[in-house]
Amino acid sequence: MRRLRRLAHLVLFCPFSKGLQATPTTSVPSRTPAPGRKETALIRAQATVFPSVEKGGSQGRLPGLRVKYVFLVWLGIFAGSWLAYVHYSSYAELCRGHICQVVICDQYRKGIISGSICQDLCHLHQVEWRTCLSSVPGQQVYSGLWQGKEVTIKCGIEESLDLKAGADAAPRRELVLFDKPTRGTSIKEFQEMTLSFLKANLGDLPSLPTLAGQVLLMADFNKDHRVSLAEAKSVWALLQRNEFLLLLSLQEKEHASRLLGYCGDLYLTEGVPHSSWPGAVLPPLLRPLLPPALHGALQQWLGPAWPWRAKIAIGLLEFVEELFHGAYGTFYMCETTLANVGYTAKYDFRMADLQQVAPEAAVRRFLRGRHCEHSSDCTYGRDCRAPCDTLLRQCKGDLVQPNLAKVCELLQDYLLPGAPAGLRAALGKQLRTCTTLSGLASQVEAHHSLVLSHLKTLLWKEISNTKYT
Repeated sequence: MRRLRRLAHLVLFCPFSKGLQATPTTSVPSRTPAPGRKETALIRAQATVFPSVEKGGSQGRLPGLRVKYVFLVWLGIFAGSWLAYVHYSSYAELCRGHICQVVICDQYRKGIISGSICQDLCHLHQVEWRTCLSSVPGQQVYSGLWQGKEVTIKCGIEESLDLKAGADAAPRRELVLFDKPTRGTSIKEFQEMTLSFLKANLGDLPSLPTLAGQVLLMADFNKDHRVSLAEAKSVWALLQRNEFLLLLSLQEKEHASRLLGYCGDLYLTEGVPHSSWPGAVLPPLLRPLLPPALHGALQQWLGPAWPWRAKIAIGLLEFVEELFHGAYGTFYMCETTLANVGYTAKYDFRMADLQQVAPEAAVRRFLRGRHCEHSSDCTYGRDCRAPCDTLLRQCKGDLVQPNLAKVCELLQDYLLPGAPAGLRAALGKQLRTCTTLSGLASQVEAHHSLVLSHLKTLLWKEISNTKYT
């Protein structure tokens, strides 16, 4: 064992020693006694590991190379360990679906909440949680399986919820989230309460009583013609989730995922759509380091074929139409990235994430009277920006860029690479015209509709009467 330890010491540390550098050998008279058997074995082992020391000459450069190799190996081990640690830490921070399920089922067993999938989730355990897709700790997103169908599981965790609180976590959540309506509230009062909430978030629209009626029908999931307090608490908690409110408003539209069921403020939608962003397959730490040129190359190598991309783009343009003056008002896309552009197995467009799609009323309420020094102070979400009135130091109401202009900027990188040669010039011209659109009311009605119609016609003409339609 002692010999092995000494040999390991030589292998690990001798490459860094200056004593291994080959030097011209000189004859020095030796008065040391002849080595014993142990010393002889050690010398032979050292000569086997470092033969270049004995040979000298041109082999003298090899120990320097060994230093570089050992350094690179240690650097690789350090970098790999750091990446593994960061990945584990971020996963533990972002992915807390088990906590969400425990809290929801605790509230269900206490009779505080209810819902169409509570029995399957908490008693029969027929909701299978699979891959974590969360991007922020407060919104848990998982792919899953329910009743033989691919689903997306979404559940909110309050930012104020202390995960280290242990047994105190559930009562705090009960007080924070499932506090309305209170006992003694009548159906009529709950309906008025729901209608007021919808008006505050979507605007005073004549169609809102119909939407409030749909909320009551959804609350009565067991069809017993009554809404219990637990059912009302669950639906009210769901309405506080921005994406759920959008899903409810866009249920009749084909480009939003269909709602399948809920329990408390946990809800299931159709399966996770495929991502149109090839960078989504990369680890989150590497995505910001991806150069634009490499992103374009990945788009062509890993993304769908160009005709399929054209079909997805047409669906995205139709979604922009649906958001503009729909039955329940106008909505703004406040985070326009390829990460939110998804598609089904048949290459039909699906909006992957509605968290950053906001009602016009909510955006205007946020901007109205807001103090600003620069236009960057008048930003809702990531890219819903309004101009700043530098004289009054207040944000204006109109957005700088409408949905269509931001989508066209996205489509320039998505559609132009790999586009047919005969189409590229006309398509590029249309997209450049589209990106110059402003959010002024004078342009919105006629000009936007005309540009959008031209783009859709150009793309449909290229892929119509082919297998891609």
